[in-house]
Amino acid sequence: MDKINIYAVSDSIGETAEQVAKAVIRQFDIADFDIKRVSYVNDKEAIDNLIDKASKENSFIVFTLVVEELRDYITLKAAENNIGAVDLMTPILVPLVKQLGMSPKNEPGLLRKLDEKYFKKVEAVEFAVKYDDGKDTRGILLADVVLIGVSRTSKTPLSMYLAHKNVKVANIPLVPEVSPPEELKMISPKKIIGLTLNVENLNKIRRERLKAMGLKDTANYANMERIFQELEYSEKVMKMLKCKVIDTTDKAVEETASIILDYIAESNKQ
Repeated sequence: MDKINIYAVSDSIGETAEQVAKAVIRQFDIADFDIKRVSYVNDKEAIDNLIDKASKENSFIVFTLVVEELRDYITLKAAENNIGAVDLMTPILVPLVKQLGMSPKNEPGLLRKLDEKYFKKVEAVEFAVKYDDGKDTRGILLADVVLIGVSRTSKTPLSMYLAHKNVKVANIPLVPEVSPPEELKMISPKKIIGLTLNVENLNKIRRERLKAMGLKDTANYANMERIFQELEYSEKVMKMLKCKVIDTTDKAVEETASIILDYIAESNKQ
């Protein structure tokens, strides 16, 4: 038997067609075969070129084309040239259209777009975890956004929320006894967001935090004088960095995140 060339044809990358072709060919005791991926087939000219080449070989075509006109065209041309061809999409699309009562988008590459978006989100979440709470200040130089503020100003929840919006966030705690990382001076002020909170709310949140940890709420962490000191220090740092400052008092994480996302979008336009 002559060598068989299987063309995995797609209007996107062609991974699905290639994997199906591999799975099927393994059901036969055939050693001499070649699976060739033909990606981004989005017009009839590309199909004509493929058919011209395949007609000169012992070939078979497996295709995933979402545009109906192109599916019909490759099927017709393959039949005219006695080339076996299998449409992997239509047998699934037609019953689904009937079941759902909806028309398909017929937009190539949606699966890859979804995959890329998912992996960007995973990458952003992993980034937020790695560079949370000043664990590694090198993240400041790599982040899309750097959140700074005293303890309990929602830096970590905001970092995680923004990560799910595909934003890489590092957050840095501001403590009077510790100088802010030099990396903060090495990036654009537009990438830095200062978070603050009024004294009363911060005191309440910290006291609740101490109770949750089984500690007395009279600890220095929740002391009003200490909180004043921290907030004054953070205000000084934020003014020095000339960064945007957001008062998170009475704001939900989603609300603050929305402000930050709008600010990022506006900054990117400039």
